[in-house]
Amino acid sequence: MLQAKERNPFRKGIDSALAHPVRVLAIVLAALMVPAAGPAWAAHHMRHFLPTDPGAIGESIVIDAETGQVLSETNAGVSTHPASLTKMMTLYLTFEALNTGKLRLDQYLPVSGEAAIQAPTKLGLTPGDTVEVHELILGLVTKSANDAAVVLAEGLAGSESAFAERMTQKARQLGLLHTTYRNASGLPDPEQMTTARDVAQLALALYHDFPREYRYFSTREFNFRGRIVTNHNHLLEWYVGADGIKTGYIRTSGFNLAASAVRNGRRLIGVIMGGRSARSRDEEMAELLDRGFEGIGAGPTLVAHREMPAAPPLAAAEAAGDAEPVSPAARGEKPGAIAKAAARLAAHLAPVAKAEAATLAHDSHPPPAEERWSIQLGAFHDETAAEKVAQEAASQPLAKGKPLRIAPPAKGEKDRLYRARLLNFTSKEAREVCAALHKKRIECATVPPAG
Repeated sequence: MLQAKERNPFRKGIDSALAHPVRVLAIVLAALMVPAAGPAWAAHHMRHFLPTDPGAIGESIVIDAETGQVLSETNAGVSTHPASLTKMMTLYLTFEALNTGKLRLDQYLPVSGEAAIQAPTKLGLTPGDTVEVHELILGLVTKSANDAAVVLAEGLAGSESAFAERMTQKARQLGLLHTTYRNASGLPDPEQMTTARDVAQLALALYHDFPREYRYFSTREFNFRGRIVTNHNHLLEWYVGADGIKTGYIRTSGFNLAASAVRNGRRLIGVIMGGRSARSRDEEMAELLDRGFEGIGAGPTLVAHREMPAAPPLAAAEAAGDAEPVSPAARGEKPGAIAKAAARLAAHLAPVAKAEAATLAHDSHPPPAEERWSIQLGAFHDETAAEKVAQEAASQPLAKGKPLRIAPPAKGEKDRLYRARLLNFTSKEAREVCAALHKKRIECATVPPAG
């Protein structure tokens, strides 16, 4: 594992501050006011611009993806520009459209003149061209293509501005109370703002709401019309367990990163905003994730622990602050926003577990306890889509003969999701079948016996 190089703490603090032009101006003004205001005033106010923690890097947060527990955070509620992390919401709405049947992976969308003139980075699309949705998604998760983002926005909402309004509406539905979108790409806009906490919550929603589509974020490269497009997220190349999710950079934000990693069946999500460089940001992320996996600095569990499926196996094994942390109460915010999101998303499994428990209770010959493991294949807004995936999985050699279940949405459930599962496996069988399904590019996760 790469280790961050030793750096002069004071030099590191200066570098972090200089990565933000607004901070540079503030520092200059503070320095000019020292003679008039005195050193005491300067000592008090300069701490808002230079990190008190030599290791601090803008804003950050690390959470456990299954429980919602915040393992560490620094300035996680501070507003900042999302840059290309904006595309996480663009992809959320795209995945949602795919699951509701409003969009198909093999569907071709037209390229407008507005999409073609977007600033780099981009795929180099030309007006009048058409591009497959599957390729547009890959363009976003790898090259962070701005032209591809606009094509998707226009295809789903008619215009990028209308799509941005939908993005903000969806942000509110997901509990991202401090996020506002003005475009689909993350290109500079003074009104486009978010926080590290909101980004982590969005990453959590992507992982839980779209388990099949989430695998896109682990794409290392893809062939686009004869040329290889590689992923900007270099953490995939060297950090053990990394499998997503998105990088971002504009001058006013610094280097941003939302990352997910899995070790021993435990998934963490980390967010860093305002890095000084791509390399130092990645090194800081590796340190934060390492500490999270080691259990260093873990805060209180914000929700009661509940049994959750193991995180999906990696697509490839080799894949790769200015002040003290502020509590939610001190910020005047309602505590537990991440925990509430985790509880809401974890509830996606509940209807299936109840259905299986009810079946066992009325079955005169239920399978023995050791054969009550199941395999979760996803949650879908469309029942037909859930059935299609379940049938495809059940047709695989290792899964033949196993019953499948499509659990309907629970009464009063807001998201109205159909959940697909294969039933009656031993723990070993479930792991083997899930691994075989992954080789067929069928997303899955093993689930322990209900109750």
